[in-house]
Amino acid sequence: MKKTSFILFVFATINNFSQQKFSKEISFITENDLYTSVKNDRYYTNGMFLSYKYLSKCKKENLEKRIFEWSIGHKMYSPYKAIVISKEEQDRPFAAYLYGSFGLNRIYKNNQNFKTSVQLGVLGTYAYGKELQDFIHNIYGFREAVGWKYQVKNALALNFNFEFNRHLLKDNSNHLDVSWVNSAKIGTVFTNFSTGFYGRIGFKSLQNLVNSIAFNSNFNNVNTSYFSEVESFFFIKPSIRYALYDATLQGSFLNKNSEVTNELEPLVFGLEIGLKFTSNRFNFGYTFNFNSNKSKGLRFNNGHKYGSINMAYLLK
Repeated sequence: MKKTSFILFVFATINNFSQQKFSKEISFITENDLYTSVKNDRYYTNGMFLSYKYLSKCKKENLEKRIFEWSIGHKMYSPYKAIVISKEEQDRPFAAYLYGSFGLNRIYKNNQNFKTSVQLGVLGTYAYGKELQDFIHNIYGFREAVGWKYQVKNALALNFNFEFNRHLLKDNSNHLDVSWVNSAKIGTVFTNFSTGFYGRIGFKSLQNLVNSIAFNSNFNNVNTSYFSEVESFFFIKPSIRYALYDATLQGSFLNKNSEVTNELEPLVFGLEIGLKFTSNRFNFGYTFNFNSNKSKGLRFNNGHKYGSINMAYLLK
């Protein structure tokens, strides 16, 4: 009897959550190669992103939602070993990128979205990459990172980012679907273009692109016809990226005094595999990320792996 009562309570809680509307979200993403192997500490070695998103009114009939996003981000890069002292042995430069961002995500009623954002920040010592890496190494008991005196020199960071995603197909049971995903970055830090596919396998019926944690579109208010729904799915996202410029590798064109730079590998294959799910107001996810070499002359030329952990909380 107690077991039956507990099961009924769980289902009632889930149903109550699915019939609520939440129009705001606070999220945090942490990325590190330690999330795939305790032995790896190289190349793109750490990323942290804190965001606040909220729903605004739509004035166009073809729009289902407009979501504004404010965020702070930090990315950190190092050679094949963080303890490399000599600049001649560094197969890629130390680099740190700190920025603030504002974005607008337009969710269309025909199951596609277009997101634009602008990032303003700094490369170099003012991004405090050395201090952050030393802090992380102290937590894990690793040796102090050295060689940061040769990091990419200080420069203004201004980047414009674009994303376009479109739902393509799904199976009859709605437990499997595929979307076309595209992005472009243009600015003083990154200039590249990518395209790929986002496939989902759901434990239950999948939510549409206009109302899913997969596309950060699970926001609703009195002006939308959707509710916040329980979601859980595996996903796979293969992509191809063509890069024209990367200041974390080549040094900024605004400051050409960087002592260590590398030649860019323009064509990069990427693969993301992971799990995302909701629990009441919380969203969680883990992603295994792989990319082929982004730079020429790396000591480890078999690509790079790192993990991403995301957590989010919905607000009314």
